[in-house]
Amino acid sequence: MVNLLDVEVWGSGIIVTLPGTNYWVTYFKEKESPGLFPADIANKDDPRVTMTAAEFLAKAWKLANERARELGWVT
Repeated sequence: MVNLLDVEVWGSGIIVTLPGTNYWVTYFKEKESPGLFPADIANKDDPRVTMTAAEFLAKAWKLANERARELGWVT
């Protein structure tokens, strides 16, 4: 099974999910902040997939930062 994360931008937030699982995280960019802040973090493993919550969050952080750079939110 390939674990493809979904990345969506909503207003000042970037939402990363792993469809079909309980894994999600939202990152926000606040004014005057040099980086993103996480909120609504998936905090327990989903037994339906081999990826742990920690592995998901590591991948989600990377994807969210890549998208934030594309948007010019961070450098």
